[in-house]
Amino acid sequence: MTENENQLIERAQENGVDAFRDIVATYKDRIYCLAYDLTCNQHDAEDLVQEVFIKAFRSLDSFRGDAKLSSWLYRITVNSYLNKKRKKALTEMSLMDNFNEKSSENDAFSGTDFSENPERSANSRMIQHHIELALSKLAKKERSVFVLRHYQDLPLKEIAALLNIAEGTVKSLLFRAIRRLQNELSFYRGDLGMEDAK
Repeated sequence: MTENENQLIERAQENGVDAFRDIVATYKDRIYCLAYDLTCNQHDAEDLVQEVFIKAFRSLDSFRGDAKLSSWLYRITVNSYLNKKRKKALTEMSLMDNFNEKSSENDAFSGTDFSENPERSANSRMIQHHIELALSKLAKKERSVFVLRHYQDLPLKEIAALLNIAEGTVKSLLFRAIRRLQNELSFYRGDLGMEDAK
């Protein structure tokens, strides 16, 4: 953990809400990106981010600094997401009702700005929409592992620690996720670069 993180945490632990706003300002974009990648829905992502920072504020006194602050916030985000999905599954027949919402400007696979070319921009939005539909069909832990690995670029060991599962389980979940996504997106013939699970 960097000294800046230590100072940020100490100030927030000592000074409460005002200092905690600095943590929110520093990490809100990263947490929103993770939340959106997990939920594929802007409204759900915003709700999740709000829940994450409320939980983080309430738990700040118990934060020991064993992990990076960002890793701690990622763990809260993924756990909150999984808990929400569990609760939703008890009351709804389908977990995927809200995954067809309008896509945000997230070119996670293309890495290219198509804003200057309307035709390419439309193609990019269509590809992203198909990716989100495919992601929505994954089991919740498969999606979590895939998002953390390929969207957040976290190493397998850190994903295992975040989800409190064995590294071998992470590899199995990632392998299954990639196979299912490849099947769902087979009409793109591997152009999305998801074949490497290493």
